[in-house]
Amino acid sequence: MSITILAIGLMVFFAHFLSLQFHKTSIPDVLVLMLLGILLGPLLGIVTPQDFGKVGSLIATIALVVILFEGGTSLNLNVLGKSLKTTGVLALWCFLLTTLIVTAFGFYLLDLSLLAAALLGVTLGGTSSAVVIPMVNALCLSEKPTTVLVLESSLTDVLCIVGVFALLQIHTQGSVEPGRLVGSVLAALVFAAIFGVLGGIGWLLVLGKVRDFPNTISSTLAYVFIVYGVTEQLGFSGAIAALAMGITFTNFEKFGLHRLRNIDRDIVPLNEIDFVFYREAVFLLKTYFFVYLGISIHFGEAYLALVAVIIVLTVYVMRLTLTRSVFRDAGYSLRDTAFTSMLAPKGLAAAVLAALPLQYGVVGGEVIRDTTYMVVLISITLTALLVMLYPLPRVQNIYGRALGKQVDDPAG
Repeated sequence: MSITILAIGLMVFFAHFLSLQFHKTSIPDVLVLMLLGILLGPLLGIVTPQDFGKVGSLIATIALVVILFEGGTSLNLNVLGKSLKTTGVLALWCFLLTTLIVTAFGFYLLDLSLLAAALLGVTLGGTSSAVVIPMVNALCLSEKPTTVLVLESSLTDVLCIVGVFALLQIHTQGSVEPGRLVGSVLAALVFAAIFGVLGGIGWLLVLGKVRDFPNTISSTLAYVFIVYGVTEQLGFSGAIAALAMGITFTNFEKFGLHRLRNIDRDIVPLNEIDFVFYREAVFLLKTYFFVYLGISIHFGEAYLALVAVIIVLTVYVMRLTLTRSVFRDAGYSLRDTAFTSMLAPKGLAAAVLAALPLQYGVVGGEVIRDTTYMVVLISITLTALLVMLYPLPRVQNIYGRALGKQVDDPAG
């Protein structure tokens, strides 16, 4: 037990060092933390996912909720409105094209059935909010691309989850109703956002009274967990509710509440101490999550690793082309556009969903799981390498030509 506690303390200090190095060297801390997990888990066998029991997946989910909530508090509603069109186009097209690419490779290169290949494609269709949001904050991107990337990762998480369960329904029942599927996706997004907004306003109305009690700095996060849990129990997306609540907490003044008698007077906003606490919580949970993710990775056959490399490279080339098309007239700088094209890693949602086909008895479920874990590792590694190499003038010139933007043009 003492060794475990010692390791946790050392890991936190190590994570602080990695964060400092990220700002100095552009080497992402998430990659090093995940490699540390791989070293402790699959390579040396010191720790296994089973050692954590249910606590491992629980804290991973808590990390996702807190990261989404904290990410929402950094979004400006005015910028959000201007970025919705760009977000929708990038998120939907990138999700659809990634799903089709991965499905094709799964069918032709891995000899999976069409259903199993589609499960692999949908599982890997999105981007990881647990990876993207911390990296966006560390890279200090402009408001618009930050908003686009945060929303994209949140929306595609929902699309992956709903898509996988719809395909598993086809596997177990032999059919799925398209209308009900579309309705469930819209309901998961819209009603979850409504719950998040209403929950956020409700909490701001009572926050002043809550602060009269001692030791309540963590009460807001506890409330976020409550809203997340209730939203999930009702069949909607708790992740979107957490994101919407974060947006509400920092944008409530734009909701026109001043027109309602007494409500605007009773609202107490979050203060700087609250935001410092949330950032510290994200840091600690992020540290645990990426080490746990590395421990959880399964290394399959060399052929699966090769296919995973091909999948990641193809998807990133597609995203580069799509980003150029979507951001052509958006007024983004080369740096913002380049990082948007890079930040397409897979993470928590893919890792969790990858185990479901095997549990449901889908033929090829083990191949889906192992390939997904390899894609998660390779995509995060590639993203980290691209971020690290971008400051080099030659790399900037390559991205300038690929994205149709001038490196030395201040306007992008």
